[in-house]
Amino acid sequence: MKSMTTRVLSAAAVVGLAGITGATASNAQDPDAPSYGEFKSSTYQDADGQYIVNGDIPLSGEKALKTFYEEIAAPTPENELIVNTVYGRDDLWSASQAKALTYCVSDRFGTNKAAVVSAMSSGGNQWESATSGIDFTYVSAQDSRCTTSNSNVTFSVEPVTGASYIARAFFPSTSKSQRNVLINTDQFFSAGGWSPSNIVAHELGHALGFRHEHTRPEAGTCFEDSSWRPLTPYDSASIMHYPQCNGSSADLSMTSTDRAGVQSVYPG
Repeated sequence: MKSMTTRVLSAAAVVGLAGITGATASNAQDPDAPSYGEFKSSTYQDADGQYIVNGDIPLSGEKALKTFYEEIAAPTPENELIVNTVYGRDDLWSASQAKALTYCVSDRFGTNKAAVVSAMSSGGNQWESATSGIDFTYVSAQDSRCTTSNSNVTFSVEPVTGASYIARAFFPSTSKSQRNVLINTDQFFSAGGWSPSNIVAHELGHALGFRHEHTRPEAGTCFEDSSWRPLTPYDSASIMHYPQCNGSSADLSMTSTDRAGVQSVYPG
């Protein structure tokens, strides 16, 4: 196993969703492990105050960050697309909610808005084509007030600049006041072999409850925590697997295993 280290993944140096400071861990007794204070000081804090870990996952408040720190210092599961778990339960939308995942796209994208709208449509369609149990619906009438406070949509899609990630999303258990997809327009359209559609599909995978595939022990690196349940055999080419974490797909495309995983929890 890798020791717990503080890493910086620069999007300028390696193509990926992650361009942030993060940590990996496998042994709470590792003498080289950073203290919580060191971990906190090296963790990127977003414009809305949330801490960003594991490349594109937001955590609200220091309590959540400390819990995360304690979890990544725990040993990995020995036997095991994976789904996020909260208090041991799958973090998923209900069948009716999954069929009504509405969103708006902020007018603040300006000249980039049409391209973002297109990416959201094609990215969402990648999951929708895998199962009829999911439906992402764009509500353009809400674009002029597209923020997390808009109760007329499930989530908002908003721009950000200067962030250390390309894009980031949320999990189904995230509170409405923090439920958004943020797109860093500084990097979104220049992410090398990662198309805007595939970047969005990866982020919408999180919005559906799916974790990074590379947290599984088979990846051998980039362990995050143990709050997940396996849905399929390990898939190094998964759309949820960072290429820089021993992934085998350079373009972040969806696989047949990804489709089988989403079908298992959101059947049509």
